[in-house]
Amino acid sequence: MNTQQIIKELNASIATEWVCSLRYRLHSFMAEGLSSGEIAEEFMEHAEDEAGHADQLAQRVAELGGVPQLDPASFTALSHVQFLPGDEIEDMIQIDLEAEQKAVDLYKKLAQKIGMSDPTTRRLIEEILAKEETHAYDLFSLLNGRETEEAD
Repeated sequence: MNTQQIIKELNASIATEWVCSLRYRLHSFMAEGLSSGEIAEEFMEHAEDEAGHADQLAQRVAELGGVPQLDPASFTALSHVQFLPGDEIEDMIQIDLEAEQKAVDLYKKLAQKIGMSDPTTRRLIEEILAKEETHAYDLFSLLNGRETEEAD
């Protein structure tokens, strides 16, 4: 994979991270119901992580000689995930879980595509991938915990 292709992929990942960060922020503010305070905090923590990932990716784009795509108007076109609000807290968790699962898949494929052509970028992608896997696990646990509570 050449440098220009890597920059293009990283810019799409930046957009994805920002869409996720903004969606998590919305979910944090909209979370209502039992345990909503705890879940709202979890959403905001994930929002901040996603924004941090976007910054890391933007820094790498600049290091590679590219221009980080930070125009908010382009985020939805470049992003690999959608900005979906969700109505109920369970919907929000499910939407975020599906987005995290998509991000995990995308970062795994990207790390493979980059391979040894750019070990520094590949390591960055792998670090972000590990965090996304943790987010997915957190959301899966929240969703399953809530389903168990409701069944009781």
